[in-house]
Amino acid sequence: MSAAKKIKVTLVRGVPRTRGDHRATVRGLGLKWTNHTVELVDTPSVRGRITKVAYLVKVAE
Repeated sequence: MSAAKKIKVTLVRGVPRTRGDHRATVRGLGLKWTNHTVELVDTPSVRGRITKVAYLVKVAE
């Protein structure tokens, strides 16, 4: 079995003045504060969450 592809997601903007569902999506990705980076498995559901909050995050392959 091959290792799952990973992507690094960084929160580049603060979330206080964003919509509630966008704040929840950021927390669902595991991001807690500005410039926080997490490594996630590259799945369609994760990609969909990233697309929803694309203006708040930066993605590195």
